[in-house]
This record gives sequence, C-alpha cells and structure tokens, in this order.
Amino acid sequence: MKSIRAISHVIFVVFFLSLGAWCYGQVEFDVAPMEKAEQQALYSTIQGFVGNSWNGSDLYPDPCGWTPIQGVSCDLFNGFWYVTVLNIGPVHDNSLICAQNLEFRPQLFELKHLKSLSFFNCFQSQKSFPITIPTGNWEKLADTLESLEFRSNPGLIGNIPSSFGVLKNLKSLVLLENSLTGEIPPNIGNLIKLKRLVLAENYFTGRIPDIFGGMSELLIFDLSRNFLSGNLPLTLGSLTSALKLDLSHNLLQGNVLNEFGNLKNLTLMDLRNNRFSGGLTLSFQEMYSLEEMVLSNNPLGGDIRTLKWENLQNLAILELSNIGLIGEIPESISKLKRLRFLGLSDNNLTGNLPPKLETLPCLNALYLSGNNLTGEIKFSNEFYGKMGRRFGAWNNPNLCYQVGVMSTSNVPYGVKPCQEEVNLLESSKKTEVLHGDVNQESNSIASIGFSSDATNGFWWTFLTKVLLMGLFIDYYII
Repeated sequence: MKSIRAISHVIFVVFFLSLGAWCYGQVEFDVAPMEKAEQQALYSTIQGFVGNSWNGSDLYPDPCGWTPIQGVSCDLFNGFWYVTVLNIGPVHDNSLICAQNLEFRPQLFELKHLKSLSFFNCFQSQKSFPITIPTGNWEKLADTLESLEFRSNPGLIGNIPSSFGVLKNLKSLVLLENSLTGEIPPNIGNLIKLKRLVLAENYFTGRIPDIFGGMSELLIFDLSRNFLSGNLPLTLGSLTSALKLDLSHNLLQGNVLNEFGNLKNLTLMDLRNNRFSGGLTLSFQEMYSLEEMVLSNNPLGGDIRTLKWENLQNLAILELSNIGLIGEIPESISKLKRLRFLGLSDNNLTGNLPPKLETLPCLNALYLSGNNLTGEIKFSNEFYGKMGRRFGAWNNPNLCYQVGVMSTSNVPYGVKPCQEEVNLLESSKKTEVLHGDVNQESNSIASIGFSSDATNGFWWTFLTKVLLMGLFIDYYII
C-alpha cells in the first residue's frame, strides 16, 4: 500500500514539474523578443507608405505580440520574431492605408525573413503621384520571398524590373490592374519555382519572350488585356502543369501552337480578341482536361468538323463566335454531356441544325446567330421554354421554326416560321372562311323562314313555272 502511495506521489510530482516547464516555456514563447533592427525596419517601411505621421513605436510597441499590426504577420526564428508577411492597402477596415505621396524605403529590403509582400489599391494617381517599382535590392529578399503582388494600382508605372529574375524562390508573381509598360523581361524565365504568373491588365507591349522551357511547375499563366503582339513562343508548350492559360485581349497573331497538345492538365484556355489565324489546330482535341475553350473574335478560319469534339468530354464552355468557321455543325458536339454554353455566332456555318443538341443535359445557352444555317429547327417546345432568350439564331435567312410545335411565347427571336407550314395554314384558313361564307348565306335564307331544303325546292318550282310561262308566251305569239 505504501509503495502505491509512493508511486502516486512520484507521478504527481513529475506531472507538476512538467506542467510548470510547459507553462514556463509558453510564457517564454509569448514574450519572445524582436530584434531592434527588424522592428525599426518594419516601422520605417510602413511609414514610407502610409506617411510620416504614422508613429509605429507608440501605436504598436510589440508588433508581433500583444499589439499586432493589421497586414503584418510574424514567425519565430532562433527565438526572435521576424516579419514574414507585409500587406499594404485597404484589404480590411483597419488595414494600412497608403498616403498619396509615398515611397519605397530601403528598409523594406532589410526584412530578412519576408516571405510575402503585397500592395493593393495603394498607388492611386498616375498623373499627380506616379511611382515605379524599385529596381535594386531585390537580391536581399532572394532567399525568402515567395509571393510578390501589386494589384489595382493605377499610379504604378514603368517597367517590370529585370532584377525580379533573382527571386529564385518566388512562387507567385502577380502584377494585376496597374499601369506598367514596356516588354516582359526575359529574366522572368529564371523563376522556375513559379506556380502563378499574372501580368494582366497593364500596358505591356512587344512579344511574349520564349522563356518558359524551365517553368514546368507553373499552374496559372495570365497575360490578358495588354498590347502584346507577335507569334506565340514555342516554349508555352512546356507548361505541362498549367491549369489556366489566358492570353485574351492582346494583339497576338500567327497560328495556334501544335505544342498546346502537351498541356494535358489545362482546364481553361482563353485566346479571344487577338489576331490568330490558321484554323483549329488538331492539338486542341488532345487537351482532354479542358473545361473552358474560348477562341472568339480571331480570324482563325477553317472547318468546324476538323476536330473530334467527342474527345473533349470535360468541356463546359465552348465559345467559337466570330472566328470564320465554315462547314456544318458536327453532331459529335452533342456528345459533350457537360457542355453548358455553346457559342457559334457570326461564322459561315451552313447546313441543318443537329436536333441532338437538344439532348445535352447541362446546356443552358446556345448562340448560333449570324450564320448561313438552313432548314427547319427541330427542337421541342420544352427546349425553347428552357432556353428562353439564351437561344439565339437570328440572322440565318434560310432557317425557320416549326409553327405548330411551340407556344407563341417561345418563338425564337429573329427566326421566321417555315413557309410550307405557313402556306398550309393559310390555305386551311381560307377553306374555313369559304365554308363559313356558304353556311352564312344558307343561314340567312333560313332566317327568313325557309329551311335550306325547302329553299332549294321553292327555287326549283319557281324556275319551272318561269320556263313553262316562257314557252306558253312564245307559242301564243307565234
């Protein structure tokens, strides 16, 4: 019994000491210090963006502890707090708001463990207070920086610094909705760990550099809404991990790459509003993961029947409007059971409309206007009711709809009724009208007191008497 008590006592003491050690360690963790140089670098960096009136040491004496700064995150390294995330701009209500006349201070590059740096809606005035991205000191962040973003900054002008190429650990580079100009620097190709490269909605010009051979980890690639020109670089076919490729709204030209067939993981390809030509490349039908293919407003040309559309079973959006397609709409498109949107407007498509398009279970928008489609649309009234105004087939002069199939509320806009049915209907109506007139005359006669049979007998009797009287008169005169 005594031995049991002794063991219990030992266990209690060990537990108490362990608890004390844990609590002691937790206290040490909570009050871990921040290097003075790191703290001063943080205060000076923020002050450069929000204005000199911001007094960080008074407002936030412990920026990584009990007085945290919105937009700033820290981690422990060797027992000291260091800044790892710095977000400048009105992301939240109490975020750091940029001043009009601001600056990038060199202390920014003294944050030796910085992993993520972003500026949102910070540089506002391109005319009054324009600012450029600093070209130097980025090498100081080369070992740590993984994410660099400038979003929605109309006052941010100038070129992309070629020194970005030293950021060897960068995984995300986003320069979205700014006023940046110039060409894309070839040094961007050094960023082989990039998973996201977004340079959309700026004023970049020139060719897309042929630098993507080593960027096999890239998932998101977006150069849309710039003024990029020239042919596509062949190394785009090396982006074998890519999920999204958006080159829309540029001045790009030439053929679409055969190398796109290597992009087996791509789910979105948007090439609209460019100057691509050369028809639908066969490599498209090898992109089995595609969910959205948008090629509209390019002078591509070619026959829509070139591709085996049934290969693209994951397609949900297929937008091929205004690309100069010819030929008949292939019935194989009706095998794309996940298709929700089909746009084929403003091409030179001919022939009849495949009735099996109605069987697509997910289809909720079908646009075929501005072609040379012919014949009768053989869709059901239920289909027209389901689609409503999302079915467009106007400006097809020789296309018509069945008159008796649908209600007047579901008649497709801009499509005429089939003429043979109209003629038959009009003929039927005329016959009805004619019979109606005859019956009306009979009824009029009957209304004065004679039945139709009686009337017929009366008139025959009357005519007989007239004839006999005529003969009698002739005989008498002779």
